[in-house]
Amino acid sequence: MKSYVVYADQSKKIVEMPMPKYGDYEALVKVESCGVCNGTDTKIIHGVFKGIDDYPVVLGHEGVGRVIEKGSKVKNFEIGDLVLLPFWSDVPEGYTSGWGTYSEYNTVTDAYAMEADGLIPDDSAYAQKKLPADFDPISSAMIITFREVFSTMKRFGFEANKSLVVLGLGPVGLGFVQFAKLMGMGPVVAIDIVDEKLERAKKMGADYVINSRNADIVTAVREVCPDGVDFALDAVGVTSFINTALEIIKPDAKICVYGISANMSQEIDWSRCPYNWTLHFHQFPSKKAEAEAHEQIVSWIKMGILNPMDYISHVYDFADIDKAFENIENRVPTMKMVIKF
Repeated sequence: MKSYVVYADQSKKIVEMPMPKYGDYEALVKVESCGVCNGTDTKIIHGVFKGIDDYPVVLGHEGVGRVIEKGSKVKNFEIGDLVLLPFWSDVPEGYTSGWGTYSEYNTVTDAYAMEADGLIPDDSAYAQKKLPADFDPISSAMIITFREVFSTMKRFGFEANKSLVVLGLGPVGLGFVQFAKLMGMGPVVAIDIVDEKLERAKKMGADYVINSRNADIVTAVREVCPDGVDFALDAVGVTSFINTALEIIKPDAKICVYGISANMSQEIDWSRCPYNWTLHFHQFPSKKAEAEAHEQIVSWIKMGILNPMDYISHVYDFADIDKAFENIENRVPTMKMVIKF
């Protein structure tokens, strides 16, 4: 089969790899799509993703595919099932798994069959879920981001009737905006430097938008919320926003950091903020928490409340995967990009 691999010199190419092996509790999946994660994928490419140090790396982690074979003890997946989040952890010697889903084949694990037999599955297995048979494999790649965002909101403690500022309006930031409104938060203030993204945020329910190229964030937010906001969220990875957020929060508020920055340090000046506040980093979503968010996301899509295609701007064939990363390097405006197999 073919997989997309990045090397220590940041070069990338599609290479021939052996088929993934699968055990009694695993199923073999033919991958149909994989979303491009601008944050994680590009940081692995540039060698700045914490925890991945050995190259070459087999990339990709936002996959959707169909079960084509299964192990003898698999009970909860059937041949033909559309499944979410296959991972290839057992890559060949000499390679490192960056979850390995830019590959033509991958595997999923039946976590609940393992539990029933007294075994302990890896946490990632819980998030490997079936999708409704009529869901589109291309747009369904966005469900992985949706689940990560929605489960992270619970970790941050977001509540109805609380105010929120969101910095960064890529697919993740827009997801936070839309889900915040669906759960009754407000006012929700969305911040970016691109007017087109700000318009999208309005469509997703943002009560106010701020272009930080043209306006001072502290002044603009204080005009909306003179007493400060309950939550200030970095959804894109701008560490300096922590200091900005300290000037816009109310007492006992929370600054939330979800975006991953290549810069892993930041001097913090809390001289102009309330005495009591919390800084909460949550940058690696729990797979069990994602699993708990699955049914809610699927329900919203079925009801027409949530449309994954609103978040997808480009779809490329696997053979053209380099184009997606060229867009990122060249700063071409994009939303979620999806690779089709």
